[in-house]
Amino acid sequence: MTNINRKFFSKIGLNYTFFGVFAIIMQIIIINIIGFANPIILNDINLTSIIASVCNYILPLPIFLYLMNKLEKQEIHSNKLTIKKFIVYIAISLTLMWVGNLIGLTITEILGNLIQSEIANPIVETIDSSSVYTNLLLMVIMAPIFEEIIFRKLLIDRTIKYGKGVSILLSALIFGLFHGNLNQFFYAFLIGGFFAYVYIKTGKIIYTILLHLTVNFFGSIISVIVGNSLNNMNTMANLPIADAGIIIIYFLIYVLIVIVGVIGLLKNYKKISLLKDNLIKKPYTTSLINVGMICFYIYVTYIFLM
Repeated sequence: MTNINRKFFSKIGLNYTFFGVFAIIMQIIIINIIGFANPIILNDINLTSIIASVCNYILPLPIFLYLMNKLEKQEIHSNKLTIKKFIVYIAISLTLMWVGNLIGLTITEILGNLIQSEIANPIVETIDSSSVYTNLLLMVIMAPIFEEIIFRKLLIDRTIKYGKGVSILLSALIFGLFHGNLNQFFYAFLIGGFFAYVYIKTGKIIYTILLHLTVNFFGSIISVIVGNSLNNMNTMANLPIADAGIIIIYFLIYVLIVIVGVIGLLKNYKKISLLKDNLIKKPYTTSLINVGMICFYIYVTYIFLM
């Protein structure tokens, strides 16, 4: 029975490996075609970001759906969230994002000092270079929808039969590693695990899409606005009242969200006993150490190094 279970998780790993490799191949092909036809177009960061998103999400999805649908799935019972509970979940998500981001920045700073080279954060470079409309389309709308379907619904519906803890850990790990860099891994892992918990608790992917949308909105839109205000205050001789107001309001909201998020985490901590709800022997070694998942680790290692 252990071998059967390991083969199942190996198929999961191979499917996600295929998804990632196929996306890279499509990017290479499309970028080369455009570069041959009109290389000037590739100087537009907004266009190249859209091309990358299409290659990452849309093009591989039909084949990925076919592969995942070959695996048996189990429907999760639906439960509604109250508005109050959902607001608390937003605060928890943002708190986990900030905590994970702090961990990622600290570790990459330490590693950068050790290897005497700065470790790039590609998402920050993309956000800063792209227009606000591109960020809204790709990071606030497109990414949450596709990523929640790919890394939550399709994955958890097929792994929940092995236990909630296995599903949550696998969803968080694959989601975190798929971001392809240390800066994003830690907060993606944390919020990915929490989103998995919310999906299992509610059975409704719309909740995690909205949570993901909110996190990305703060990370790609609000952060840019606040960053611009900070830059204005540092470069202008006279204190810009509007920029100061933005920073003060952001700080107050930030403190309030963290307080609500920490309280929410502490109140929900005891309920996470579902992590012990495993239905197979050696659930974590079976699900994480197999041929397919090892192939996936090799793939993401290459992406991290690149």
